[in-house]
Amino acid sequence: MKGITRLSGVLLAVSIIFNGCTFSGKSNGVQEKEIYEWRIYTLAGEAAKLDDFFKETLIPAYNRQGVSAGAFASYREEEVTLRYLLLVYPDLAAYHRVKKAVREDGIFGKAAQPFYDSTAVRPLYIDFEGFLCEAFDKIPRMRQPDRDRTLFEWRLYHSPNEEANQRKIKMFNADEIDLFDKVGINSVCYGEILAGPDMPALIYLTWYKDEPTRNEAWKQFVGHADWQRMKNLPEYAHTATRNTSRLLKPLPYSQF
Repeated sequence: MKGITRLSGVLLAVSIIFNGCTFSGKSNGVQEKEIYEWRIYTLAGEAAKLDDFFKETLIPAYNRQGVSAGAFASYREEEVTLRYLLLVYPDLAAYHRVKKAVREDGIFGKAAQPFYDSTAVRPLYIDFEGFLCEAFDKIPRMRQPDRDRTLFEWRLYHSPNEEANQRKIKMFNADEIDLFDKVGINSVCYGEILAGPDMPALIYLTWYKDEPTRNEAWKQFVGHADWQRMKNLPEYAHTATRNTSRLLKPLPYSQF
């Protein structure tokens, strides 16, 4: 994957802006929106070794800070070069706090050092693509999928400009998520990208029992009268110029 970048300077700026601010769970009666950190790793070595690090060392460190994690691989067997990690923070202040706490976690540091030493000379991944996202108003907290899920769909909608991106987010909040609920496109989380390599854009995650169920749900969506109505509304015109869809499967240690 080309053009992959780490969450670095721009995320630091975001954290600095919010550092020192006090957030409660709610503000003026409005529920605080979650923050989603997506990491997409391009593998260079054995996937099993990276999975072991996530399962036994990295995710437990985040769990100790109250942050849950989802872990996914490409659904197709022939697509084995990527790992997807989703970290869920209660708010942006927690993102800043948890990053520091994990770095300073002595248990994590001791357990992680052998991994870091060995992969410094024999890397397990080339790099990772990072996205920091804020949850939509419609679903400020992620919805936990059923345990019988076997398929997730990760989608990125890129907009031609920031104003169009906000209109696409409004489309989801006002109409599209409700239609998803009607036809069986099961929502997990939706996020406006605050920082990442592909902007302005949004990312969302949905789940299904299996691939035939997914295909039938999207067939119903495309043919539904509500979609035919909303897609032609002038306020939603030209809101998404590129749609990237990736089918994922949950790894055994995924918490979603």
